[in-house]
Amino acid sequence: MLSLDTFLLFLTASLLLCIAPGPDNIFVLTQSMLRGSSAGILVTLGLCTGLLVHTTAVALGVAVIFQQSLLAFTILKLCGAAYLLYLAWGAFRAGAGGLGSMQTETLKKNVLYRRGIVMNITNPKVSIFFLAFLPQFADPASGHLKLQLMALGGIFIVCTLLVFGVISLLAGRLGNWFSRSPGAEVVMNKIAGSVFAALAVKLALTER
Repeated sequence: MLSLDTFLLFLTASLLLCIAPGPDNIFVLTQSMLRGSSAGILVTLGLCTGLLVHTTAVALGVAVIFQQSLLAFTILKLCGAAYLLYLAWGAFRAGAGGLGSMQTETLKKNVLYRRGIVMNITNPKVSIFFLAFLPQFADPASGHLKLQLMALGGIFIVCTLLVFGVISLLAGRLGNWFSRSPGAEVVMNKIAGSVFAALAVKLALTER
């Protein structure tokens, strides 16, 4: 069982890490501005599902594969980069009323949620980060180590939901304001495409 001091220290560190600019919160920001707050929250739920996968991988020792195998690390990161380039291509092609108009319930529930999952699990750096971060707050003398790691991952996921939820709400309101102007919507699509492309390049060039 986690001690209160460990819990508070881990909670503070997790909140700060979630607030710090990174690929995931930037991704939520752009999706929220383009499609609204609900879209950002759905993407966030997808990202958190991916975090659950990474947490399980660390607890079971699977994440070590990406730390030790250059081939596995490279394949996964290139898949993630290719997916981001696909999103960038879609954003650049969209004009006024393009991406911002795709607000159907099916798109929200299926595509956006899945987009968050793919975005997260195809980034091997997340598994390696969790592999280095979570065990620092686990104490084998305090109980079952795997359960402690899962609990720590759960706390991090809750922090992600809270921080990214706020980002979704704020960015969604800002996006609604911009969407009143067709010209501004075109600019938002181009900016989103540029962000996706930059994230793809960053991920492709990432080293272990």
